[in-house]
Amino acid sequence: MSNDAATATTAAVEGTGTGPEQPTLPGHGLGASLRPADARAKTEGTFPYASDLWAEGLLWAAVLRSPHASARILSIDTSAAAEMPGVRAVVTHADVPGDAAHGRGVADRPVFAADVVRHHGEPIAAVAADHPDTARLAAAAIAVEYELLEPVTDPEKAFAAEPLHPDGNLIRHIPLQYGDPDVTGEVVVEGLYRIGRQDPAPIGAEAGLAVPRPDGGVEIYTASTDPHADRDLAAACFGLDPERVKVVVTGVPGATGDREDSGFQLPLGLLALRTGCPVKLTATREESFLGHAHRHPTLLRYRHHADAEGRLVKVEAQILLDAGAYAEASSESLAAAVAFACGPYVVPHAFVEGWAVRTNNPPSGHVRGEGAMQVCAAYEGQMDKLAAKLGLDPAELRLRNVLATGDLLPTGQTVTCPAPVAELLTAVRDFPLPTLPKDDPEDDWLLPGGPEGAGEPGAVRRGVGYALGMVHMLGAEGTDEVSTATVKVQDGVATVICAAVDTGQGFTTLARQIVQETLGIEEVHVAPVDTDQPPAGPASHGRHTWVSGGAVERAAKMVRTQLLQPLAHKFGMSTELLQIADGKITSYDGVLSTTVTEAMDGKELWATAQCRPHPTEPLDETGQGDAFVGLAFCAIRAVVDVDIELGSVRVVELAVAQDVGRVLNPRQLAARIEAGVTQGVGAALTENLRTARGLIRHPDLTGYALPTSLDAPDIRIVKLVEERDVVAPFGAKAASAVPVVTSPAAVASAVRAATGRPVNRLPIRPQAAVVVAPGG
Repeated sequence: MSNDAATATTAAVEGTGTGPEQPTLPGHGLGASLRPADARAKTEGTFPYASDLWAEGLLWAAVLRSPHASARILSIDTSAAAEMPGVRAVVTHADVPGDAAHGRGVADRPVFAADVVRHHGEPIAAVAADHPDTARLAAAAIAVEYELLEPVTDPEKAFAAEPLHPDGNLIRHIPLQYGDPDVTGEVVVEGLYRIGRQDPAPIGAEAGLAVPRPDGGVEIYTASTDPHADRDLAAACFGLDPERVKVVVTGVPGATGDREDSGFQLPLGLLALRTGCPVKLTATREESFLGHAHRHPTLLRYRHHADAEGRLVKVEAQILLDAGAYAEASSESLAAAVAFACGPYVVPHAFVEGWAVRTNNPPSGHVRGEGAMQVCAAYEGQMDKLAAKLGLDPAELRLRNVLATGDLLPTGQTVTCPAPVAELLTAVRDFPLPTLPKDDPEDDWLLPGGPEGAGEPGAVRRGVGYALGMVHMLGAEGTDEVSTATVKVQDGVATVICAAVDTGQGFTTLARQIVQETLGIEEVHVAPVDTDQPPAGPASHGRHTWVSGGAVERAAKMVRTQLLQPLAHKFGMSTELLQIADGKITSYDGVLSTTVTEAMDGKELWATAQCRPHPTEPLDETGQGDAFVGLAFCAIRAVVDVDIELGSVRVVELAVAQDVGRVLNPRQLAARIEAGVTQGVGAALTENLRTARGLIRHPDLTGYALPTSLDAPDIRIVKLVEERDVVAPFGAKAASAVPVVTSPAAVASAVRAATGRPVNRLPIRPQAAVVVAPGG
């Protein structure tokens, strides 16, 4: 991203540029742009990532993975590997002492393949040796005899195919029914849409270290995003009580889904238990592509009915998610896809059928906005088609149908949270458009394809498109969301203990701000995370801002009461009449004035608290139910330049308006929105993990095209709606997932406007943006 774009984004949030006016911000506490505590270490390269770990007597691990997408294992011979000098242990499925399978929600994924392999890269065996090269050579020396099977790679054929797993090929089916199926509209548009496989491409190597304990247990040091779930999963596979397995979270460089592949965490622990030595594994980028979960490739069929004025009457849809070989998060992703299949629009009648099926393709799972991103691209494509058929402006058509607080979702759930969708769309629609590029050789970098591109200015067409997106916050369908936090204060320093992992969403910074705001103490430390602490749950769907932040706030308020009660009693007043600011305690009438340090008088104060949002319920057999705690919304206007002869696309600008509830850290919020938008641009234009007969082609960052800073467009945050959600701590909403969901659809909409082509596939292929001249 250009410096100008970054400046404009920050200015929009802080009130010094094109965005909403904001007051001057304090130096700490909620509302301040507090700098992350680890910013300096990450900038200077001294931040301790998982791949930097070391221990005395360290052994190195390597995992043998299947080169086939589908095969029957006839034999595994580890003798050659075990006899190599320097090899200390070789483990296979026969060496797993506990549960042979694992998985979040559904334990259907084997630690090591035993009888069959179901996807390219599935673990077969693991080796520990005294040198990483030795470990890799030994893994390659394991002889596996396969009988190749015909892979099932088309999810539509999975229904009739032979079962790929004992649980069958259908993971979940949701037939949502809402309203009258016989109702029809005066205008009908149909569409078929395909969404590709996006990889989370985590920054930094996926790595871990397992260290055996004297009590026969094991400690696993890794960049986990849900350490307690990882601990319980590992303990079950190791045949140990959870108390004998400890997961310590090391430096997490960033995550947009599940950060670590448990397919190598588990072999690490098994090898440490077998050898009695610390064992380390650092995955190559190829192993990461093969092992961790990706965004679900999705096939979507839609039919929209509207009246003559463009108001939606009915939506019919079929949604098919390719889950890969194992269930992972496919059930949750399907629920989001079906529930949000109509988008943030009022639809009186909706009939949506969704399936998640197994194939021999790479595994699918948690990636920002799972389920919601795929359907957003489809329903916004339908809205563009409907606008074109009715001869309406695309933004006007959307405004006639937008959702608002008090409306019903097709699941029957009432939208009780703030839903300022019309305000968001109006903001991006009315924001000034960027200037047109000059037809000048010196400005050829403005052309799609860049300065070395083959395009001609005369072939470039500009398009403007719109998209509205929505996501749910926290877990859904009855998930018990809870987090625990402890706040301790001594000698003017506060410490927060909470097992919420900061994956880049800024929880550690937020925790410091909460304590600063509540207790007036500027020096706040957040303790490292491990499973000796009470659980805080996974780092997804804005959970830690809401649930863990809420727990920190409650604990801090309890400490505040402990601090103020003696003073209030001494002066004969209630604690509500005392306030803390800038390290000072004062009474409403000015009679009392002292510092927090003086009031502490050398004591240590501490409190532990939990936060648990209101419960939800699973969707029933017709897709009905109050399944979500809260919702967040976003509107994006995309401006693109398309070379209609070459099909190359340059995203000129993305104008973003977002429903954020409350701005807790302006710069951090701007960074989260920027990152989400840029990830969405990758899904729209370049990111597609391609496979051939189930085998991943080019599993590296050369073959998989991530957007770089040169690809990132100008991102203008034109409006942040701060209408607080009264049931959320601080009133804040999740920030980063909804721009990921919305920006691919906006880019596709803009390409449609520039070319007149349907653009029904993501990422957008060049041939989809080529406009053939008559007779050409």
